[in-house]
Amino acid sequence: MKLKLHWQILIALILGVAGGVLFPQFVPYVSWIGDIFLRALGMIVVPLILCSIVTSLIDIQKSKFDLKSTGTRTISLYVMTMVIAILTGWALVRIIEPGVGVDLIIDASALDSIEQKTVSEILIGIIPNNMFGAFTTNNTLPVILIGFLLGIFIPKVDFNHQSVFENIFKGGLDLMTKITSFIIKFAPYGIFAIVAKQFSQTADFLALMENMMMYVFTVILGLFIHMFVWLQLILRFVFKVSPWKHMSNMSTPLITSFSTASSGATLPLTLYAVEHKNGISKDITNFTIPLGTAINMDGTALLECVGVIFIAQVYGVELSFIQQLIVAFTALLSAIGAAAIPMAGLVTMTIILYAVGLPIEGIGLIIGVDRILDMMRTSVNVYGDACVATMMAKIENEKLPIDLK
Repeated sequence: MKLKLHWQILIALILGVAGGVLFPQFVPYVSWIGDIFLRALGMIVVPLILCSIVTSLIDIQKSKFDLKSTGTRTISLYVMTMVIAILTGWALVRIIEPGVGVDLIIDASALDSIEQKTVSEILIGIIPNNMFGAFTTNNTLPVILIGFLLGIFIPKVDFNHQSVFENIFKGGLDLMTKITSFIIKFAPYGIFAIVAKQFSQTADFLALMENMMMYVFTVILGLFIHMFVWLQLILRFVFKVSPWKHMSNMSTPLITSFSTASSGATLPLTLYAVEHKNGISKDITNFTIPLGTAINMDGTALLECVGVIFIAQVYGVELSFIQQLIVAFTALLSAIGAAAIPMAGLVTMTIILYAVGLPIEGIGLIIGVDRILDMMRTSVNVYGDACVATMMAKIENEKLPIDLK
């Protein structure tokens, strides 16, 4: 019987750690497999994020809701919850510092691309001299800007042209999602080689393992605080609903999202629970939940922020305040563009690494434990969608069975 992907990844992680520690002399013979896997991930980042952002913005503008009222409020709530998640992750990773103290043997050339830039240089760099040239560099911020511009203005062109562009980007997203899923199938082989290489370069195996466990703890703690503290407090004291009744009603989609690590696969269950258990109107449910599946990634944004700063700490790179702002801002935008498929957050994390000039090889430090964290952050993503739907229902003055008495 063929093992499921997450079990294959776990076995690859264990073998990679053992191989890197016990047989470092043989690592160069397999490290090329990891290099190929990382290049494959980097290959799909630009088209995946571009098509995701454009498609999301087109769908938002085509919805029957007025973006100046309901749409704007919904998007604002999604952005608010993601910002809270990012700030939570940023604070925890700065306080706990899970990546400090790792003794890696690092090639100095791997850090040559890290530059300290002024605010003006960063802002100017977001706007490319050549739109098509932006797709050929590792600076992904201009690509995100281009995606937003295309997504905003495609619905404003002539209808005949509009349908052509819409089909191109929606078809492109479907195509890139399938290619991404195909590449992810090779994750166990890539993870084995990447992890073996990283552990062969450490002078203290136990210290690195301790740091990785602290990274996992930091992410889990951040997800727990966001899901069980911040969102609960907002629901109870701002929108006057029972957070525990709400969470109980969402138990089925939460369990399903945890087991599948896909908010897209959980979408029908989330729609049913929000409408039939929380009592939210179909109009609000059918707008907020699919939109949230596309753009709301609280857990993903938190993990990406923690993961990138952890990698910087391991490499001994002190990110400037401006670079940390870039990490937070890019985590928000790349989370919005993350496809609703397993391990998509790992793919979009490369965007942030490129944005601040960190080596993409740093993903090897966290890729082995990403699957279990993927399951957890997906549940947080789904719960965030349901929370925002409830918030919107209360803003629209709907009476719900989960209202506080």
